[in-house]
Amino acid sequence: MGLSKMGSYLAECQADFEALKPCQVLLFNSLIFFLFLPLVFALYWSVFSGKLKGQNSFLLLASYLFYGWWDYRFLTLILFSTVVDFVIGIRLEKTAASSKKKLLLGTSIIVNLGLLAVFKYFNFFLESWVDAWAFFGIEISVASLKLILPVGISFYTFQTLSYSIDVYRGKLIPTKSFINFAAFVSFFPQLVAGPIERAANLLPQIERPRSFSYQQGLEGLRLILWGMFKKVVIADFLAPVVDDIFSNYDTYPGSVLVLGAIYFAFQIYCDFSGYSDIAIGVAKLFGVELMSNFKFPYFSRDIAEFWRRWHISLSTWFRDYLYIPLGGSRVGRAKVVRNVFIIFLVSGFWHGANWTFICWGGIHALLFLPLLLLDRNRKHGQAIIAEDRLFPSFRECLAMLGTFAVVTFAWIFFRADSVSVALDYLAHIPKGFLQFPAGYSAGLYYILALLLLEWIIRKDERNIRLSANVAIRYIFYTIQLLMILANFSSAESFIYFQF
Repeated sequence: MGLSKMGSYLAECQADFEALKPCQVLLFNSLIFFLFLPLVFALYWSVFSGKLKGQNSFLLLASYLFYGWWDYRFLTLILFSTVVDFVIGIRLEKTAASSKKKLLLGTSIIVNLGLLAVFKYFNFFLESWVDAWAFFGIEISVASLKLILPVGISFYTFQTLSYSIDVYRGKLIPTKSFINFAAFVSFFPQLVAGPIERAANLLPQIERPRSFSYQQGLEGLRLILWGMFKKVVIADFLAPVVDDIFSNYDTYPGSVLVLGAIYFAFQIYCDFSGYSDIAIGVAKLFGVELMSNFKFPYFSRDIAEFWRRWHISLSTWFRDYLYIPLGGSRVGRAKVVRNVFIIFLVSGFWHGANWTFICWGGIHALLFLPLLLLDRNRKHGQAIIAEDRLFPSFRECLAMLGTFAVVTFAWIFFRADSVSVALDYLAHIPKGFLQFPAGYSAGLYYILALLLLEWIIRKDERNIRLSANVAIRYIFYTIQLLMILANFSSAESFIYFQF
């Protein structure tokens, strides 16, 4: 394909993409998905029950249909990434020479990160380069590419890349079945927004026979219901309020701006953790267990604990494939500082091509570093807060509030359109701080209800039973379902689809 044809093709894709409506993407919270899921589930367990090759082939077909619903042309990207890492995995096992192994791994890294660089970051680097020259008074005119960011590309490229790295390290035996590998890469419940699964966890499940488990299916339905509740009832209720406050922050008193930041903290949490819950629940319906991605992060007592509870699949990915290879915390202090800033800045940059995300990552690095240097980053470990008590202590309450406050402060940079807007937003907070216009407090009731429910189930993020009493449980499920149906007016896209 020549450059002119490629340019025309990309322009056509951009025009088509801009015309897409949210309902044209196969969202978990769309009516189309609730027709798609039962049909796939029924065929999977009836026609293909007990037939591993048939199940995996059907899963692959369903996953490609799920992804291609958005834009079938981008199936070529995921297929290309899949083929490259499948072939590289096999070649790595057959290659003895260290230099050739490194060349193969380097190819995987270049291909996967190259896809991200082109589709996600090309224009950012181009515009930053132009701005750098403009700083010195030199004006440069360049034409940016109108590239579409393929949904889920940051997730599935990291998933295939980790496979190649694990095979290179000798931690994983490569699969010889392309169907199995392709089903692992494109497994539709977690394809577009995670969790970012490791091949060591997901691929063996894809490759072994699966039989339907009533208990597993029931657990999956509970998680789907809980995730839908968080997304449709809470996140989608808070979203227009957050949009209004951040779009018109210069017209509101400081109290409303603080509330807007708090609302966004819970909007993004309920939106993203809601997606993860639905993904984990849907996977259970197909006999597959995915890793946890959130463990009640707003009950964290310091920033280190927060990152052990927030977007776990991404934070552990960077830990295992970036932080530890750089030396982690087992090097000199100067290198420890370097490593911490690298992992948090890269984590921020992973979210998008904007300096706001880099600032967000930098803020978390500054918050995390003192804990690491003082050897207090593992103070709370995996301990459950107030595990044997009904209420937290006063000190624990202060620690949770303090951690939530600094996390919410950082969210302002994450949500703002630019760094200057974020700084201006913060500068407006002291103005009219004691004023509190009516009509902005409704979201607090949802947040308090969420926190109460999460406190009750805080010992296990997957146990959404709430009570041992059957009647109480089903009253709870019924209330959830009714509230979802009452708020299910339109399918709102998930925030992390853009990453």
